[in-house]
Amino acid sequence: MAEEAEKEISTFEDFKLNRQLLNAIEEAGYEKPTPIQLKAIPIIMGGHDVMGIAQTGTGKTAAFLLPILMKVKYAQGTNPRAIILAPTRELAMQIEEHITLLAKYTDLRHTAIYGGLGPKTQIEIINNGIDILVATPKRLMELYLKGELILKEVKTMVLDEADKMMDMGFMPQIRQLLEVLPRKRQNLLFSATMHPKVVELSEEFLEFPTRIEITPQATPVETVTQVLYQVPNLRTKIAMLEHLIRDKEAFNRVIIFTRSKKNAESVAKYLERKEYGEVRSIHGNKGQNTRINSMEAFKSGEVRFLVATDVAARGIDVSMVSHVINFDVPFVYEDYVHRIGRTGRAENEGNAITFANESEMYHIRKIEKLIRMQIPELPMPEQIEIFPTPFDEQQAIARDIDHQKRAENPDFKGAFHEKKAIPQKPVKSRRDPRTSFWQKTKKKKR
Repeated sequence: MAEEAEKEISTFEDFKLNRQLLNAIEEAGYEKPTPIQLKAIPIIMGGHDVMGIAQTGTGKTAAFLLPILMKVKYAQGTNPRAIILAPTRELAMQIEEHITLLAKYTDLRHTAIYGGLGPKTQIEIINNGIDILVATPKRLMELYLKGELILKEVKTMVLDEADKMMDMGFMPQIRQLLEVLPRKRQNLLFSATMHPKVVELSEEFLEFPTRIEITPQATPVETVTQVLYQVPNLRTKIAMLEHLIRDKEAFNRVIIFTRSKKNAESVAKYLERKEYGEVRSIHGNKGQNTRINSMEAFKSGEVRFLVATDVAARGIDVSMVSHVINFDVPFVYEDYVHRIGRTGRAENEGNAITFANESEMYHIRKIEKLIRMQIPELPMPEQIEIFPTPFDEQQAIARDIDHQKRAENPDFKGAFHEKKAIPQKPVKSRRDPRTSFWQKTKKKKR
């Protein structure tokens, strides 16, 4: 049936959406439905539970928003009738922007609630009446337990980026939420990968779901060209980055991903110092307003470089990112897919470049298994100076390799931590101090 519907439908008008939504879609520049929209919209509008496996950048947000906007239709009552859960503040804000865009000709009331800001303003908006609520799990439960949210009228529940929610440890809050929501409701779950915990969660709260899989799980966007360089150390990675970004025309809007906050700050400060263009960094230690402002400046084109940890991997929706550079290889392998999905969006061509030292190559091989392809490797350009690896960095790489070998082979004794036999020095016999004391005493008496 889904296949027949897909053949019949070729435009947004064919979904029988109302005129307000069609006008907003046209103004947003959506020309034709994407594959996930073709498959998901009719099924969601039919009231079925859905488990969607789709990458970011495939149009999945509109795939679940359009049916929800049709279902909720107009402002009514005070309490939310649809809840959309997102793992991060950035993604919650992104979904809220999409709702603003698509619901512009309706009177629907909507907002996004998330941590990092005081809840006072969010509570005021909710108390004034809300139809669609976008939320991070922790803030949602916080306001519910304070008595500021009434959830008894929720008819539709969406879990977006469910795999990331599992990685971030939101399972307890989601289970808590499922206990207080009305049992009779439509459930939609979207994930980029079939994480084992996502499967477990889907079995808990989806009822006879229709599974929609647009691309094989964890397959990178086809419009993204991937390359890999083996770069021995941090200093050489900096030199390699500097070499690439000298081409201002090609590298015009670049996201640089690092594994740690420390590296994000170091790279951002280096680029600032060298004056290669406007740069911002976003990570967990940055305040909410700073992160929002940085994202907006990057989207508008004022900023050439955005240096980020994986906190931003799923919350950035910028259509013209020329390059994603993985300065460090992620240890959560699905994050590689989400990182490179920031470029090549909306069927534009994109480029993803990864730097990997000796210990990171282990994780590259695991990522290649996940994405079912080998990342093409290029030799280091001849003009790049290969700096010697400092002792501390050498030790850290050796420790990582040691851990990897232990993980692969439990019988591995360990090279880095191998205990060597230390020659024993002959132990000198020590006299009992009491004996010594009495001998001294006797000598004095004599």
